[in-house]
Amino acid sequence: MTGHAPDPMTEIDLADPLTHIGDGALPLFQRLRREQPVAWHPPRGARRGFWSVTRYADVVAVCRDADTFGSTGGNVMDTLLHSGDSAAGRMLAVSDGPRHAGVRRLLWQGLTPNRLAAVSDRIRARSRALIHRARRAGGGDFARDVAAHIPLQGICDLLGVPERDRPFILEHTSSALSSVRLAAGDAAARNAKGQLLLYFAKLAGTRLGRPPEGEYPDLITLMVNGDIDGEPISLDEVVLNCYSLIMGGDETARLAMIGGVQAMIQHPDQWRSWRDGLPVEPAVQEILRWTTPAIHVGRTAMVPTTLAGQVIDAGDAVVAWLNSANNDETEFPEPGRFDLTRSPNRHLSFLYGSHFCIGAHLARVEIGSLFEALREEVTTLTRTGPPVPIYSSFLHGFSSLPVRLA
Repeated sequence: MTGHAPDPMTEIDLADPLTHIGDGALPLFQRLRREQPVAWHPPRGARRGFWSVTRYADVVAVCRDADTFGSTGGNVMDTLLHSGDSAAGRMLAVSDGPRHAGVRRLLWQGLTPNRLAAVSDRIRARSRALIHRARRAGGGDFARDVAAHIPLQGICDLLGVPERDRPFILEHTSSALSSVRLAAGDAAARNAKGQLLLYFAKLAGTRLGRPPEGEYPDLITLMVNGDIDGEPISLDEVVLNCYSLIMGGDETARLAMIGGVQAMIQHPDQWRSWRDGLPVEPAVQEILRWTTPAIHVGRTAMVPTTLAGQVIDAGDAVVAWLNSANNDETEFPEPGRFDLTRSPNRHLSFLYGSHFCIGAHLARVEIGSLFEALREEVTTLTRTGPPVPIYSSFLHGFSSLPVRLA
């Protein structure tokens, strides 16, 4: 590495999940945006060092330029800072260029407006039923009883996962990228990921040789029987992308819902305004900005480059902090204010550029449907116990949120 500026991070480890509990590193990020927006984070033990990017404009630059900042070295710190990602070049999240674009084009065939409209109708019905049941019960654990069932069902509908298997999927997605217990460690995450990959390998195998039929073919059938520029997609690639879709489609939307309810409780003026009829779209965007469920994205410098005046060598690891960008004062006036009418709101919770979340529309429908159902059913929203944070250096949010709904 060359050109390292003085390191302000001698007392903090940004790869440690404990660093990101609550407000986590946000105070440090505020300082870094002002003093050193591209800062060197030194190695720790067997983990290599990386460049920490905190300013909105620079995070956008990293996400926009896949030729300079590639994803194949790993898109999260757990892989980026160790031995890399074994799925590189075969999974959307860790691929770039023509192959990445080809897989996205194939998946778009299963994400047409008519297909999404049909799924959205089911999401709205489920949201109303779940909130109605929770309200009649007086409340409960919002994370477990409500939020856990909405995004999971939506992405499972699109993938064609049978209803009987969905509790298994939820159990393992909750552990693959984060933990509800500090002591769970990496072994639980590896086991969960392995179980999901094995499940999707079996499911995809049952659909091989069954060409898409009907008005709305599921994504697994499209992939396993599809091709990119005449080249079939391997079963291995299908399985990896199923894993990526289920994780992206379930975890992030679910955490945004839970964090959004927590924010409504903490800001009763916004809850009252929401109940009085605020429009859905800006409210959903603010919930996504405020919660920022995926807090970073990892990249590797493919060529020598300069970012914010800092020289970055080819091969260097780069971590762009989405939660810092979503709190950048130069882009979001008063970013510490939860404002359901905020506009414009160009948050980066769905990334930017070629890796912009393919399920962004679905996630917005899910979050909007949930909060519309709350508005219709619930007058008083209170917490009955402390929220339980998840432990992750990649995801941020709560695994439990006890609430009373009246």
